[in-house]
Amino acid sequence: MSNEKNRRDFLGYTFAATAVVGGVVSLFGMKRAWDPLPSVLAGGFTSVDLKPLKAGQPKTVKWRGKPVFILKKTAQMEQSPRDLVVNNERFIIAIGLCTHLGCIPAWKKNVWKCACHGGEFNSSGKQTFGPPPRPLDLPTFSLKNNTIVLGESGEEYQKIATYLVSQV
Repeated sequence: MSNEKNRRDFLGYTFAATAVVGGVVSLFGMKRAWDPLPSVLAGGFTSVDLKPLKAGQPKTVKWRGKPVFILKKTAQMEQSPRDLVVNNERFIIAIGLCTHLGCIPAWKKNVWKCACHGGEFNSSGKQTFGPPPRPLDLPTFSLKNNTIVLGESGEEYQKIATYLVSQV
């Protein structure tokens, strides 16, 4: 009987160990299936180094499937409370979609011009002509040294967003 009991105990322990290992593997697989893909996580944040930007020449980056305009302003361009100031240099950051119908304006002669219906936005993203009902939208961003991270809400973003809300 002792031999049978040892055999039964061995089979019980083996079954329990197999169930535990199977459960852990299943939980690991479920967690991996529920976690966002690395490409999705990377798509949520975009970092842009401001140092190499040339004054008067906007840079367009893709963030969450939308174009974002980043412009280092020249001394001749108007200053705005919407400007991001970094080391005494002024930048404008805006989602590059016309607020009229979502077209992508082009930078021509110091204004963003929308070819669809003639809307214009100045170097501060403010609508100056045509049917756009409001300025270019502001993406969420944070500033880390000379790099902006699109998708994070930082102190500078909060300051500019508060200004824009007060203008409505």
